[in-house]
Amino acid sequence: MNITKIRVCEASAGAQTAFPEGCGFCATPNRADSANIPVMAILKIARMGHPVLRGKAETVADPTAPEIRQLAADMIETMEDYGGTGLAAPQVHVPKRVVVFRVTEGRLTGRPLDTPQDLTVIINPVIEPIGAEQEQDWEGCLSVPGLRGAVPRFVKIRYRGLDLFGKPIDRVAEGFHARVLQHECDHLDGILYPQRMSDLSLLVYNEEGARHPVDLGQARDKAAE
Repeated sequence: MNITKIRVCEASAGAQTAFPEGCGFCATPNRADSANIPVMAILKIARMGHPVLRGKAETVADPTAPEIRQLAADMIETMEDYGGTGLAAPQVHVPKRVVVFRVTEGRLTGRPLDTPQDLTVIINPVIEPIGAEQEQDWEGCLSVPGLRGAVPRFVKIRYRGLDLFGKPIDRVAEGFHARVLQHECDHLDGILYPQRMSDLSLLVYNEEGARHPVDLGQARDKAAE
């Protein structure tokens, strides 16, 4: 069952819940524009095994279309309700190249370009690795509930796409910021994180991982022996 809610812009008087500046729902940052903020719904998450997660998502022809704005709003509401960091449209059964994400202070790695990111909607994203260096770290996924795995990802990337007004987004990212984009954009090409893993012995249930923590440094050293 979908549960609908209404959000208002942070510039609106008496707002209880805010969209951050630059998220794409206000035509002018820091100005109330209620016509641009749609009613939002919490959507059902597709789980591993559903065909929508195995296919290549379609390119969005018009990022400014009302249905794309509504989709992004619903994705944001769903991501926040589930407590996720990012969400791709195929995860809510819509095979479109749309991603929403945010990066908070608590997830940063200390790398210079691993910086906090306000709530962002990116359409038709493209990722370009910068350098060959990869790093293995834990990932979870709303579409693979109850599990986490150690996944190698490029440490530094450039990503580009469009916002909800068709304006370009072009950023360089490192660390967790880069990891989130790689994880979410994989969904657009029908790839789940276990498919990226180099060692499936590091795919664990969350509860078991909490009881029996794995030192990834030691695991890497053992694999190299």
